[in-house]
Amino acid sequence: MTALAPDPRGDTARAGLRTLRIETPSWAYGNSGTRFKVFAQAGVPRTVREKIDDAAVVHSLTGSAPSIALHIPWDRVDDYADLARYAEAAGVRLGTVNANVFQDDDYKLGSVTNPDPAVRRKALAHLLECVDVMDETGSRDLKLWFSDGTNYPGQDDIRDRQDRLAEALAAVYERLSGDQRLLLEYKLFEPAFYTMDVPDWGTSFAHCLELGERAKVCVDTGHHAPGTNIEFIVAFLLRAGKLGAFDFNSRFYADDDLMVGAADPFQLFRIMCEVDRGGGLDPATGVAFMLDQCHNVEQKIPGQIRSVCNVQEATAKALLVDREALRTAQRDGDVIAANDVLMDAYNTDVRPLVAELRVEQGLDPDPVGAYRRSGYQDRIARERVGGEQAGWGA
Repeated sequence: MTALAPDPRGDTARAGLRTLRIETPSWAYGNSGTRFKVFAQAGVPRTVREKIDDAAVVHSLTGSAPSIALHIPWDRVDDYADLARYAEAAGVRLGTVNANVFQDDDYKLGSVTNPDPAVRRKALAHLLECVDVMDETGSRDLKLWFSDGTNYPGQDDIRDRQDRLAEALAAVYERLSGDQRLLLEYKLFEPAFYTMDVPDWGTSFAHCLELGERAKVCVDTGHHAPGTNIEFIVAFLLRAGKLGAFDFNSRFYADDDLMVGAADPFQLFRIMCEVDRGGGLDPATGVAFMLDQCHNVEQKIPGQIRSVCNVQEATAKALLVDREALRTAQRDGDVIAANDVLMDAYNTDVRPLVAELRVEQGLDPDPVGAYRRSGYQDRIARERVGGEQAGWGA
């Protein structure tokens, strides 16, 4: 095992980890499943407040997850300001607001791109409702993902659907105020199999350019064709000032809800190397690091803890890259030496470094182990009677 890199890079890694913030999603704490079955677990949250309680546990053990993303209407309440106060008292804050325009029967043929003007108005009204929620919670970011698309050639006019999308996005963007931002996600396919209306980062980027400075691309690490060089996308968007956020997860084939770093930890390292190179770890750049996962067979809270730890470790390795040696090798055209610099950092066992940092912060060096020893899982399994009957998104 490669020894930890000496200072000052070790100090640089510690400093970067101290400011790293990773938002967890409310939906990751509830029941979820495949297209065939929702697998119930004891102790899953019955209310959004219980989701907040679980998110607070993740933050208390990792020190890097101080916010929880909401999904409307799954997390709808009568008083969002009161919910924000509840979160603050629990030790976290309410973060990104996610809209849902994909689970209503009216959206069978699309939401904001639907050929029916009445359906488009309904979808837009929901998006504007989400901005109202942001006003009440103090959230900065509105994240939009559209399942809109077509299954068959000729089903609808591709260009018209882009016009409808642009019109809706412009209306939402106009409604934003202060430092509020619009984050536009994308997905290569699913649920539409012929065309998706926002299928890739380029489409998202083009719409964000048209909208303005506060419209940014959200890179979902699982939403690409096999073999896509995601770190190139990250580098390009950072250079253009249009990388707004990450949805971190992993996939092996098509779906994308596995723990980040589970499928390809080297890819996560390469992504974080480009984030560091482009200045994206500086909180001033505004890049939001978020998880977007549904834990189907693994326990919910340990799944979130493990994902946060995986991002921490990949970030630590990225910060250990000897940038001066890398630039020298690149200038000299020394391909092997340049690759060696990256591989030296990747092969470093950063777990002791991260564990030491946790101890410095008054945390247990082993967050997953600490959770198992805490008895929290047994307690919520006893107390949250009936939650196991709730379905995905509840």
